[in-house]
Amino acid sequence: MLSLTEDVWHEVVGHAYGGLPDEACGLLAGEPGSDTATVFYPCRNAAASSRVYTVDPRDHLRADRDAEGRGLEIIGVVHSHTHTEAYPSPTDVAQAPVPSWHYVIVSLKRESPVLRSYRIVDGEITEEPVRLVDATAAG
Repeated sequence: MLSLTEDVWHEVVGHAYGGLPDEACGLLAGEPGSDTATVFYPCRNAAASSRVYTVDPRDHLRADRDAEGRGLEIIGVVHSHTHTEAYPSPTDVAQAPVPSWHYVIVSLKRESPVLRSYRIVDGEITEEPVRLVDATAAG
């Protein structure tokens, strides 16, 4: 199960809308070994596309360094689907680099955003529950 602080949820969804008409992307960080995202790093979509995303390598490096400086680690990646459901595409699955990461998709297809999270291991997609937690309870 992935836990997000309410602030992180709002930042993720806001970044998804801010990226329109392209897909938006970013990285999630939390305590090492934790499934709770306490920091969201908005990143530039280097692909500049409404159909695919590539986390800008410089943004990824900055996020890694900042997280490490806070005693955190990157625990997942977020991207938006501008016109499709919040389910990993074949491209998303092929690009899933780290089996321990949470792969979060925000669909903007409907009137309200839909945020879902998955684990992707060896091409196998497993949806996981997402819960919102209070920032003080998150650590």
